[in-house]
Amino acid sequence: MVRRENNGVVWYEFEGLAGTGVIHAMLTRLGGVSEPPFDTLNLGHTVGDELAAVEENHRRALAALGIARAQIVSPYQVHSTHVRWVSQVHAGTVQPAADGLLTTTPGVALLLRFADCVPILLFDPNHRAMGLIHSGWRGAAGNIAQAAVEAFARHAGTWPEDLWAGIGPAIGPCCYEVGSDMLEAITEISPEGLEPIQRRDDALYLDLPGLVRAQLAAAGVTQIEMADVCTACHTEEWFSHRAGNGRTGRFGALAMLG
Repeated sequence: MVRRENNGVVWYEFEGLAGTGVIHAMLTRLGGVSEPPFDTLNLGHTVGDELAAVEENHRRALAALGIARAQIVSPYQVHSTHVRWVSQVHAGTVQPAADGLLTTTPGVALLLRFADCVPILLFDPNHRAMGLIHSGWRGAAGNIAQAAVEAFARHAGTWPEDLWAGIGPAIGPCCYEVGSDMLEAITEISPEGLEPIQRRDDALYLDLPGLVRAQLAAAGVTQIEMADVCTACHTEEWFSHRAGNGRTGRFGALAMLG
């Protein structure tokens, strides 16, 4: 990914989207006004931060990217596999109970929030369709990646092989220790030949980004760019629910067709 900065707000862009006209950003935690443990660019309204600070953070982030608040569509994220198609009529709204948004409308900006879960950006250059997906382990267990690919086919006529996918910063297998109860559940839904749970020093660790990548590939997506950044290892730039012991902010992922 390529690092960008404007007025103190720092974000990263995928190299694979250069020249496509897709405006996008994996926003870091840098450039806002929130106090610890939400310092500083927390975009989550429901994590315990002062709401006035969260609103100022939104203003700063959107100003840095040149996007108006009225262009934003966000979902109320619930760790589901629900993927919703949105258009101009949804601009400026929060969509109920969804963890993925897709659009073919230029100027409609999709905004989701993360703190260890996997951001997935999907783009079909042939049909000019774009999506942004939130996949935690529950979303991966339900295969929200495949649900998103199917939504592209249903709403935009996309063939999976036409899709480009970017997998953003998320907690890596170096840090994501899980319990034995997850072993069977994750193993059952893993694509053939993949072992996403590793055993080290009598502990189990989940490779969530690797699992999501494998699910995209199994759904027919062949163009996949990985950020390869662990949020728990790099809390200087990213919020991490695990590293923050459950008390931290949320960084934003934003995408818009130009």
